[in-house]
Amino acid sequence: MTELTSEFTQSLFDNYQKNAKFSAVENAATKNGLLNALENRASHAANLPVFSVDLTNDPVSNQKQSGRCWMFAALNTFRHKILTEFKLENFELSQAYTFFWDKYEKSNWFLEQIIGTSDLEIGDRKLKFLLDVPQQDGGQWDMVVALFQKYGVVPKDIYPESISSSASRELDQYLNKILRQDAQILRDLIQNGVDVAAKKAELLQEIFNYLAITLGLPPQKFDFEYRDKDDQFHKFEDITPQAFYEKFVDIKLDDYVSVINAPTADKPYNKSYTVEFLGNVIGARDVRHLNVEMDRFKKLAIAQMQAGETVWFGCDVGQVSNRQDGLLTMDAYDFSAMDLDFTQDKASRLDYSESLMTHAMVLTGVDLDAAGNSLKWKVENSWGEKVGKKGYFTASDAWMDEYTYQIVVRKEFLTAEELAAYEAEPEVLLPWDPMGALA
Repeated sequence: MTELTSEFTQSLFDNYQKNAKFSAVENAATKNGLLNALENRASHAANLPVFSVDLTNDPVSNQKQSGRCWMFAALNTFRHKILTEFKLENFELSQAYTFFWDKYEKSNWFLEQIIGTSDLEIGDRKLKFLLDVPQQDGGQWDMVVALFQKYGVVPKDIYPESISSSASRELDQYLNKILRQDAQILRDLIQNGVDVAAKKAELLQEIFNYLAITLGLPPQKFDFEYRDKDDQFHKFEDITPQAFYEKFVDIKLDDYVSVINAPTADKPYNKSYTVEFLGNVIGARDVRHLNVEMDRFKKLAIAQMQAGETVWFGCDVGQVSNRQDGLLTMDAYDFSAMDLDFTQDKASRLDYSESLMTHAMVLTGVDLDAAGNSLKWKVENSWGEKVGKKGYFTASDAWMDEYTYQIVVRKEFLTAEELAAYEAEPEVLLPWDPMGALA
């Protein structure tokens, strides 16, 4: 092992002070912050928010201090359809309602995984993976499908936000505390040869009570009335969340598939993948991805938007992004001023834990050249209207290539070969694989 000697460190001082450029950048960065000092103005002009395919300018939603982007993105795709078909204004579906049932189902999922791994020793990496984060706010497309299919949806006015849905840190902290304790209780009983079914039911009642107190008891039936843009009055009485979904959303979720771009050597293209321990609803379909090359990935997204439908997608939103101005571009910041050059490619960033999917949003537009190739993309975020252009972001095509990992498209856009690959028995990835990341 090599020690850092004082002579070596002095040479670093000397080399830094020889470069006058560093002093100028230091002054700018210490005064204004690193990224503000390195912001590239040319990136704004090259990514103006004008698109040849532009599907919506509806007001954006706001997930606030919670990790519910995957739910918001899915519910936003539904909202666009509802606003158009039913002539509504300023309408949102309840993200808090879906959040409640996700917490409930994830708790049951966790307890089932604990029972299923009861033969593992404390310290085993897979058991540690489960116990590190028994549940969290994030999720995947197939997980939100499972919730919609089982529990339906409700209007936001019927089940509004609470403190704990809008700022979920405290809720998660104590729910995970409960679940880790429950894990110990179940493992101890199993090791003593006790059937844990009755105890698990008792623990789930405690969890349900906790969720109902912190988030509010969700409705089983409700009345819904509204006036449309033509001033026509409509009323639906004693409707269930499942019936509301069928009436107002009516999207056949089994017609949609998750498509990923993961160019790592361990994931050949045109194969399907799932991830161990990834899910929320016991008995629902597994999380499943079809891996395709990036050019094909983008063509599928474009095809769906050209057919008039927005696209749920997952990306690493924090990478070279200008949040305030709503720019996702590879040249947002000029690190050459610091003599830094980031050379890892997409596969290497995945392999070396530099990048993974962190956020889900909605593609609502794309700018195409004369040949139909994408130039830049319009993105509906769920961070409110105070960032970006009233909540909308612009992603350059190069940024999409490097930091977008997942889209959800209708099966009809896949070739027969792609559909067969998706439906084939998936390869099971380890729980900590980056394609198991939750948005």
